[in-house]
Amino acid sequence: MSSPVSWETAERVATWFASGRSPLGPRAAGLDRGAQQRLEGDFAEFTTKAEELVVAETGLRPTSGPPRGVVVDRAEWARRNIASFRRLLDPLLTQMQSGAMSGALGSAARTTSGAQLGLVLGWMSTRVLGQYDLLLTEGDDSGDVVAYVGPNIVAMERHHGFDARQFRLWIALHEVTHRCQFTGVPWMRGHFLSLVDEAMSVVRPDPRRFVDALRRASEAVRSGHNPLEEAGLLGLVAGPEQLQVISRIQALMSLLEGHGDVTMSRAGASEIPDARHFAEVLQERRARASWPARVLQQLLGIEAKLKQYAMGERFIAAVEVVGGPELLARVWEGPEMLPTMEEIREPAKWVARAGPPQLATG
Repeated sequence: MSSPVSWETAERVATWFASGRSPLGPRAAGLDRGAQQRLEGDFAEFTTKAEELVVAETGLRPTSGPPRGVVVDRAEWARRNIASFRRLLDPLLTQMQSGAMSGALGSAARTTSGAQLGLVLGWMSTRVLGQYDLLLTEGDDSGDVVAYVGPNIVAMERHHGFDARQFRLWIALHEVTHRCQFTGVPWMRGHFLSLVDEAMSVVRPDPRRFVDALRRASEAVRSGHNPLEEAGLLGLVAGPEQLQVISRIQALMSLLEGHGDVTMSRAGASEIPDARHFAEVLQERRARASWPARVLQQLLGIEAKLKQYAMGERFIAAVEVVGGPELLARVWEGPEMLPTMEEIREPAKWVARAGPPQLATG
C-alpha cells in the first residue's frame, strides 16, 4: 500500500522553491565557486574548532568520530529533510491510508499532500542557517555531519555587514553543541528517538480529532489566546496521550536549545567579539517576520520552538544561580533528571527535585 504523501512531488516542489524559481521564493539561491570554496574551507576549520571549544566549556565529549562540516545549498537541505521526514512518517502515513485515498482521488490527494509538504520545506530552506541531523537517521555516518546552508549564511553576512569568519564560527558553535548533547550524553539520542516513536505510536486517524481541534481553536480565540502558540498545528490535532508526549519533547528541546545558546555565548566569548550583535540581529529578524511568515511559523510550531530558546536560557540561569554549572550538570545523569515543561517554566521545582547543590555531580 502506498503512502498518502507523494514524496517525489514533495522533493520537486521543495527544490523548485528552494532554487529561487518560485515567484514567492528569494532569488540568489546559489553561490559562485569562489564563495562556495571559502565556505567549505571555513566550516571544515570551524566545525573542528567549535567542538574543541564546546567540549572544554561543557565537558560533553562525543564518542563517535570527529565532526564533519558540510556546506549545502537550499535545495540539498530540502532533499535531506524530505528524506528524514520520509523515514519518520512513512510507517505512520501508510497505516493511515484508507479506502477513501484509493484510485484517482488517492492519486490526486497524494500529489496535493506532497506539494504542500514540499512548499513548507522549500520555504524553511530559505530560513535555516545550520542543522545537526543525527536525530532521524540511523545506520550511516550522519552522526558526524553538521550541515550549513551556504546561500543563507552568505546572504546574512552581506546584508548585515557581518565579519564572516566570526559569524561562521558562531553558527558552528551552536550546531556542534547539539552534536555534543546527542553523542556526548550516552542515553540522549535513544531517549529522544523513543519520545518521537511514542508520539507517533499514539496517533490515530480519527476525523473527530479535527472537529475537536476546531472547537478548541475557537474556544481559545474567544478567550483571547492564540490556539497555535504552544505546539503549532500538531498540538491542535493531537489527542491527550500525544499532548503529554509533545510536552515532554518540548521540555527537552527547551533545555537543549537554551543550553545551545548559552554554550555558544560562553565557548565563543574570547573568539567572537561580535557575538552579542549577531544574536541581536537574529532576534530582530525573527520579530520582524512578515504576517504570512508568522502564520506559517505558528502552523509548523516554529514559533513555539523560538520560545524554547528563551525558556531554556531562563531555566539554565535560574539553576546556576542556586548551584552553578555543577547543579545544572545533573540534567545529563539520566532521563529521569530531565526537567518537565512545568519545571522549565518554574526552575525552582526542578532544583527542589534535584537536591541541594552540595549533592550535585559533575
